[in-house]
Amino acid sequence: MPGRYPAMYSCIDLTNHSIMKKYLIMTVALGFIWACSNNNSNSGSQNGSAPATTATDKSDYDSARGKGKFTHVDIGAGIDAKMVAAGKSVYDVKCSACHKLTEERLVGPGWSGVTQRRRPEWIMNFVTNTDEMIDKDPHAQALLEICMVRMPNQHLSDGDARNVLEFMRSNDQKK
Repeated sequence: MPGRYPAMYSCIDLTNHSIMKKYLIMTVALGFIWACSNNNSNSGSQNGSAPATTATDKSDYDSARGKGKFTHVDIGAGIDAKMVAAGKSVYDVKCSACHKLTEERLVGPGWSGVTQRRRPEWIMNFVTNTDEMIDKDPHAQALLEICMVRMPNQHLSDGDARNVLEFMRSNDQKK
């Protein structure tokens, strides 16, 4: 449409919405990639996770176990090899796209040391009750602020979640 825009805008076709959408999507995508790959802004933690908690009173204990049905998880003294194998299978299918087994953050935080930073109950509640944990748990919210990506609910069964926890324990013992 000649004459519709001043001459200084003649090189930009503001009527082509598909080009504007592409630029917007590309800008958002680049911002997302930058935010997730910026390992220098991890709020004082080495691996992008929230600081470990200690249970000194009832509210700290409740916070340390998160929001959900798991109030006590009996992990036992040793590592169960069958549970580790089953947990690795779940990790390979549902977790490995976003989490590395090292301290390095991919999309979500790395798993190295997670069982030393978090109580078993917190981990079980997070992987089985992801949405409520992100909405209500301050430690899960801190992880969201660091990673800037909301973990999707993977709909793990209690058994799968326990197997993943055992796999995490095994991964931490290897270090």
